[in-house]
Amino acid sequence: MRVIIWSCLFLLTLFSCADDSQERSKNAKPISSIVFTPVEKPVFVADSAYQYIVEQLAFGPRVPGSKSHANAAVYLEKQFKKWNWQTNLQLGSAVTFNGKEIAIKNIVARFDTTKKSRVLLMAHWDTRPFADRDEIRKTEAIDGANDGASGVGVLLEIARIISSSDLKPNIGIDIVLFDAEDYGQPSGMMSGQTGDTWCLGSQYWAKHLAVDYVRPKYGILLDMVGAKDAIFPKEGVSMQYNPQLVNKIWYFANKLGYGKYFIQQEASGGITDDHLYVNKIAKIPSIDIIHYDPYQGDFGAFHHRHSDDINVIDKTTLEVVGNVVLETIYREK
Repeated sequence: MRVIIWSCLFLLTLFSCADDSQERSKNAKPISSIVFTPVEKPVFVADSAYQYIVEQLAFGPRVPGSKSHANAAVYLEKQFKKWNWQTNLQLGSAVTFNGKEIAIKNIVARFDTTKKSRVLLMAHWDTRPFADRDEIRKTEAIDGANDGASGVGVLLEIARIISSSDLKPNIGIDIVLFDAEDYGQPSGMMSGQTGDTWCLGSQYWAKHLAVDYVRPKYGILLDMVGAKDAIFPKEGVSMQYNPQLVNKIWYFANKLGYGKYFIQQEASGGITDDHLYVNKIAKIPSIDIIHYDPYQGDFGAFHHRHSDDINVIDKTTLEVVGNVVLETIYREK
């Protein structure tokens, strides 16, 4: 993913596309009027989420077309099936920034498919094929412990505990692990419009939804959610398409004592990430919980570098994010 500063023309388009979701938010109860008592929900086990990250990294970099990528896809699909989620691989293809055609595997898992009221949870499971922000081994793929595996680790743990706990959400849950999110044009090749070279899996998914697909009421994307002392600002695209959900989640986070992670600062501009295409193409009002420092304008010193390894991951951060997501979905009626 990368930061983008909206042009005036794009902002007009963005506001137009966001009209429907914002209209639904106008009559919602103000966040400040909610009397907060933590909802009864399962316990998020950070050790378990951490182990799922370790297991992903054991395959090596999950670059589309590689053996590591193929083996990791089998592992992820088996995990969901083991927990009795309805699971399938969405197979497709996409053309990368350099004209290469790659095969795409989006992993789709659904819980309680009889429910029409649903929520979508998302992360990307691939890794950057090169370390373009590093000073060494720039052409080699990165581990992607935070950028890729952390969001997947949190969602795997959420899937496990929803399946095993006696406490079930009142709504159905869709989880989509997107492929080829991180295959965007390298930072040293800035020529022309580079935005759509990212998030190839989510673009494909959004363009190929089944006619009878029951669209969830909203989506939550997790991206880079495992680093020590991570901060999650109110991201720009999220605030355009579903500000009510952003404010609600950040309110819950602060009431749970996680205010140092979920900061009230809004990130200037917006971030090209999978939620952008879920909003624009699939028309599911979605938000992004993403590690980004709005003061430094950076995703962390390890971003798209070989230092994005298991040493970056902090169990407390995983627990914070997992608890906030569970708090949100278990409040749904």
